[in-house]
Amino acid sequence: MLRPEELGEGERERWRELRATADTPRNPFMEPEFTTVVGRVRPRARVAVVYEGADPVGFLPYERGPWGQGRAIGLGVSDCQGAILPPGSAVDARELLRACSVSSFAFDNLEADQGLFVPYAAEEHATYVIDVEKGYETYESVLRTQSPKFLKTTLAKERRLGRQVGPVRFVFDERDPAALRTLMEWKSAQYRRTGRRDRFAQEWIARLVARLAETRAAQCTGTLSVLYAGGRPVAAHFGLRSATVLACWFPAYDPEFAKYSPGLVLHLRMAEAAAAEGVGLLDMGRGPAEYKDSLKTGELAVYEGAVTRPGTGAALHWLSREPVRRAYGFVRARPRLASLASRTLKGAARLRRP
Repeated sequence: MLRPEELGEGERERWRELRATADTPRNPFMEPEFTTVVGRVRPRARVAVVYEGADPVGFLPYERGPWGQGRAIGLGVSDCQGAILPPGSAVDARELLRACSVSSFAFDNLEADQGLFVPYAAEEHATYVIDVEKGYETYESVLRTQSPKFLKTTLAKERRLGRQVGPVRFVFDERDPAALRTLMEWKSAQYRRTGRRDRFAQEWIARLVARLAETRAAQCTGTLSVLYAGGRPVAAHFGLRSATVLACWFPAYDPEFAKYSPGLVLHLRMAEAAAAEGVGLLDMGRGPAEYKDSLKTGELAVYEGAVTRPGTGAALHWLSREPVRRAYGFVRARPRLASLASRTLKGAARLRRP
């Protein structure tokens, strides 16, 4: 059991080799660089290293809670989770937990090809993806077939934005720290406006994003994309990029320009730029949204649940997570109730404003 920064270069290289040969998309959340940065802001972050003799053959990044409850590294913000193991590994999930001295291992975005943990999943969710493997022009042709009105309207709004506000300019990999601060301010305001918990009010998340923005590894690069109009930012997104996957994470826009749908324009330009860089997949994450339905070309499965060992720790995990998870699931499964809950959250947010 090591702190992430204690991993040797040989262990990190073995980790990368395992990810390179996996059958799943090479999501940057599953790379050692993401775990290392989480370790800098989360002191309970650990990596279990599985050895055969003197050779490292597997890894489990996790966080250990004060009562011995385990959770996926970066749980709550990480959009792809699990162990890094070779195919056919004989590791037993509960034995691994015992070795880690944790009573449970909770996950909410478990990667689909995780035979070690999928049997313990309580729910399956869809994560929405944009496939640009064959180039942006091919993706646009798909949109013209499945969402012709959406594409035509969005492109028209982009042109109108240029005419009425000023020349439109897109930067795929913006390095200006001020642009990142602007995005975080927009996102915090969006969370408050919709009655949701402001992630950036949590210091560790704000520090994590700031550190990842400086990360420039081959398979985990912090990528800030900004759409400008008339010389000012109107929409932005921060996510992580590997050589083949752009993990979409924090998108937001300036509400002053909402009538131009700058967030949708931004996503189209991100898809175009990603394709030009050789990135074949944009992962927009789990959770239904109208814009995802319009942009997506497909879906992948992710899982939510936990592995537990018998004992008090398992009971603590159940009491702390299961009632809430089941309540969310009950509401999500009933569209009318979900719509009412959304309106209630927004109303509560308005009441809280000074």
